[in-house]
Amino acid sequence: MLIDLKDKVAIVTGAGRGIGRVIARTLADEGAIVAIVDIRQDLLDDASMEWLEAGLPGARLLADVRDAAQVSAAVAAIDEQFGRVDILVNNAGVAAGARVDKLSEEVWDANFDTNTKGGFLMCQAVSPIMQRQGAGRIINAASFAAIIPSIGSAAYAASKSAVVQFTRVLAGELGPFNVTVNSYSPGMIPTDMNGYAHLPEARKQRLLDTLTLRRWGEPQDVANLVCFLASDLAAYVTGASIDVSGGKFATQIPSVAYE
Repeated sequence: MLIDLKDKVAIVTGAGRGIGRVIARTLADEGAIVAIVDIRQDLLDDASMEWLEAGLPGARLLADVRDAAQVSAAVAAIDEQFGRVDILVNNAGVAAGARVDKLSEEVWDANFDTNTKGGFLMCQAVSPIMQRQGAGRIINAASFAAIIPSIGSAAYAASKSAVVQFTRVLAGELGPFNVTVNSYSPGMIPTDMNGYAHLPEARKQRLLDTLTLRRWGEPQDVANLVCFLASDLAAYVTGASIDVSGGKFATQIPSVAYE
């Protein structure tokens, strides 16, 4: 079986860099027409150069997913240009945090505004299009923090837990229209946002000890899962939250197997 996304129109938010950029390129390599949405013009310009050099179709749109008017305008522009939206990947996110007694209201709001509200606004904007088509795939970024949170991650974990439940409700609402809605929960994948690559060596080893597959994840690991969920191979998967963490805490002390 081959994953074939030929001529499917996909939107990936926060796709100017990191995991989102790899997701967007993976979908494009499988034949999708990818519209990259990002809040930073410099990242969009860089992505445009990559797409141009590779001869890939698509669009790049500057938009803040926290702003309903900007989201509506971006999705409308994509629908007008391509005539449909088959795939939405809500990848945009932030992960600022602090212990609860030090956690500011601004940091709490920042997590929910981007991670939860941003995904909601994007889903709300594409849902009428997918209902009109009678088909679609919505794929929301949750996090392993929605499964087992970390100290200092109250705002982030709460916002991503909300994404999981929102995904399930939306899956139920859009099921009659042949639209699937799923979320994915990455584990420890070094990015500019989380800074894993710059941790002291002892800290890195302690984190790796929590993994069944004792290696850091790569953005491609997430992109491969998203590509599957976006395809017809996952047509009977909806309302699911899929862990892509290398088996983090699959057993109580995974490191014992490596001793």
